[in-house]
Amino acid sequence: MSGRFRVGAALTGIVVLTAAGLIAANGAQADPQTGSEGDPELPVADQQLLQVQTQAQDLEGKLGSRAVGSYLDEAGALVIAVTDRATAELVRQAGAIPRLVRFTADELLAVQRELDHVATGSGAGRVRSWFVDPRSGTVVVTVPSGARDLLTKRFLRKAQANGDKVTIRRAPGVVTPTDGEFGLLGGYQVDKNTGYTCSLGFNAQTRDGARIFLTAGHCTAGKPSFSRNGYILGTTRSSSFPGNDYGSVNVIEGWDQRGLVERWGATDVVIRGSANAMVGATLCKSGKSTGWTCGQIVARNVTVNYGNNRIVKGLFQHTACVESGDSGGANMTGDYAQGITSGAALISGQCMDKHGQANESYSQPIGEALSASGASLVLG
Repeated sequence: MSGRFRVGAALTGIVVLTAAGLIAANGAQADPQTGSEGDPELPVADQQLLQVQTQAQDLEGKLGSRAVGSYLDEAGALVIAVTDRATAELVRQAGAIPRLVRFTADELLAVQRELDHVATGSGAGRVRSWFVDPRSGTVVVTVPSGARDLLTKRFLRKAQANGDKVTIRRAPGVVTPTDGEFGLLGGYQVDKNTGYTCSLGFNAQTRDGARIFLTAGHCTAGKPSFSRNGYILGTTRSSSFPGNDYGSVNVIEGWDQRGLVERWGATDVVIRGSANAMVGATLCKSGKSTGWTCGQIVARNVTVNYGNNRIVKGLFQHTACVESGDSGGANMTGDYAQGITSGAALISGQCMDKHGQANESYSQPIGEALSASGASLVLG
């Protein structure tokens, strides 16, 4: 492999179908709960992924603002986007592939922060999302095809004022939080006393020993109580939406909390810990509406506009099929928790791939949700 960091064919086949989300603020690293990279019990693909994620984080940490971001190319090789040839040579010497881009991380993050400010202050119209993209070296702004309202036009003018730092991408579909308010109910679910449904993400335990589960923040907004199959689960403990999209729910005694993820017709997935995956990595999600679907991470640190001034920052975008009712569900890479389903762009309430388009789904990183809740995962 010429000394390069690479995740090969074994990783490509780590999951099947189409997936839900992940993130990584700077590369990706397993938390202390995870097994070591050399754990003989881990599949080879998982070991390779964890190694590459750690290497990506180390490289980006050393390069600082000289690194715009990292991702896996189609061959599974680690690519680091940089802005000068000297840094590119350092990346090459470290065994990764450098990609020269025009603008620095600081310049692009300043653009994203400016757009965040505009969106939270005066709205983003129908603009769907925006994020720093290491592949293009620009801030990619996604807007539905045909959106021509005044708020959308004003936001796009602000974005386009940044010139070549911004790429405007037109796409079909409408972004929607995927709790049960917007689609079919059925399958695995947790029910809110408001009459709507979501999906359970991960079982966890707080530092003081409280039993909780994590789900999407828009599911816990208003602090509802939850039940399953007619039996009470518990009441909302904490909630953060918009801005973030995570929440926690107290679990009453009598429920058997397990470190497993439902795989819908196949063997349950054992949770070994948590990690932040990188752009180009494969992952799968579990949710009550679309079950177990898998795909690829497209972007991280994405700002998403759910409309009505509901702006959520720091999500990751992926190509899994996600529909209404999947909100809050578990996102996995191999045996590692990555995130909680937030929402997706839908066409007539369906995944975009059912209409010949690439899926656009969004998830809340698990690390931030655990930290805010003062909790650790229940492991299998």
